[in-house]
Amino acid sequence: MEEVIAKRYIKAFTEGMGVDELKEFSTLFSTLTQAFSEKKFNEIMCSPNVTSEQKIEILTEVAKKAESQKITNFLKVLVEKKRISLIPAIAECLRKDIAAMTKTYSGTVYSNSEIEAQILKDLSSGLGGRFGSSIELEFVKSDFDGIKVDVADLGVEINFSRTRINDQIIEHIVKAI
Repeated sequence: MEEVIAKRYIKAFTEGMGVDELKEFSTLFSTLTQAFSEKKFNEIMCSPNVTSEQKIEILTEVAKKAESQKITNFLKVLVEKKRISLIPAIAECLRKDIAAMTKTYSGTVYSNSEIEAQILKDLSSGLGGRFGSSIELEFVKSDFDGIKVDVADLGVEINFSRTRINDQIIEHIVKAI
């Protein structure tokens, strides 16, 4: 639900913005999202004892680096409409929008055995060519018996499990007999 509301705010705010402006905006909201992960900051922003003006002051202090009146006004609207809790969802939606605009995605490769950097590079270029985009893959060691490639923003998940392949070979042999 938060994502739907966040998309409406983003759509209204980012209309006419270029990719560079969006990246700057996204960086700021990622920073704010990290601040929201701090318990004390979150308590302050959600506290009814802290006035809207104080909340605006805190948020605009973080946003000063951006030096953008548009961003300051956007933060004021979020505070006035009591939508501060949407900031993490806004940051995630912005990240996805920028990835879609630039066709640059990141994904994860899971396996229980080490995968060489060259293989990751080959997988990245192969998937990127297949989807007409640039894909950056990161290796994560897990207990998955085989290899699993997950690019969530594209909705792509590919896996090859040794046990599943063995089961399919046995099933094929049984059918042949």
